[in-house]
Amino acid sequence: MSFRLSQHRAADGTRRVIAARGGEAHFVRGVDGVRALAMAAIERGVGIAETVEALGLDEAVDLAAEQAAGRLLAPIDHPDAAHLILTGTGLTHLGSAEGRDKMHRDAAAAAHQTDSMRMFLEGVEGGKPAPGDVGQQPEWFYKGNGTHLIGPDAPLAMPAFAQDGGEEPELAGIYLIGPDGTPHRLGLCLANEFSDHVTERHNYLWLAHSKLRQAALGPELLVGTPPEDVRGTSRIRREGAVLWEKPFLSGEANMSHSLANLEHHHFKYPLFRIPGDIHVHFFGTATLSFSDGVRTQEGDVFEIEAAPFTLPLRNPLVRSAPEPVAVGQL
Repeated sequence: MSFRLSQHRAADGTRRVIAARGGEAHFVRGVDGVRALAMAAIERGVGIAETVEALGLDEAVDLAAEQAAGRLLAPIDHPDAAHLILTGTGLTHLGSAEGRDKMHRDAAAAAHQTDSMRMFLEGVEGGKPAPGDVGQQPEWFYKGNGTHLIGPDAPLAMPAFAQDGGEEPELAGIYLIGPDGTPHRLGLCLANEFSDHVTERHNYLWLAHSKLRQAALGPELLVGTPPEDVRGTSRIRREGAVLWEKPFLSGEANMSHSLANLEHHHFKYPLFRIPGDIHVHFFGTATLSFSDGVRTQEGDVFEIEAAPFTLPLRNPLVRSAPEPVAVGQL
């Protein structure tokens, strides 16, 4: 049975883990973070659910009230932000090539099949191999480290030089690398991968620049067998009113790649199997307000919700102050 984990920080700074099933949620005894809980599970050679049961539960907690009070954090972090790695894959969802092609259509003749469309079609054909086989590798990008990760209700900051700050509603896989170098999937989170689509549209080779941005995770880590079909809603509020709203789909039933294939092509690199590291890997989306002509502005609030998650991911958009960059000569 699936359950949900959250990280809580009290007013005095004390951190605890919350485990929730259905409408009931309780603090977990003896751990101050999800990473510590997962490390304990690996050491015991059992799953996270068994570890929570062994540790035991304390008092009940109202998750919605704790989120409203600003006491829920991103459901994963690392004491050394350099050892939390943000990466992702694109063109992984059925229909996702449509939005990307809208962005790039002006750069190519109408009869020309773009690199994006070719990669998408290759994924449709070979992204879900039989168990034990290796499928087509997806588009892949690096997004940053733990300094780029924020939690629910925190501001999403686009750099002063950014041309756009656009939402990307999706699922993210959370992984901990065990002592022997084995990647362990802890679960899935709601995520706003957040990109600069104007920069990307100018030249697809600027995709890397468009992705070096913050990203937000919803307050709940869904632990257990991943749902095949996830249906949610992405919206943007401006001055309290809904500016844009659209359903989005995720889960393997709505993807051109299997999670196992995406995981293989990420963790096949030894660099990504360093014991103790945390990986947050964004699985992609087919739904962008940018593709519908929306131009976000400071003060807009991104809101993403989807069952079986019970809490929304909300983040206001802000722009960072300019930061002068000077390179010294030694």
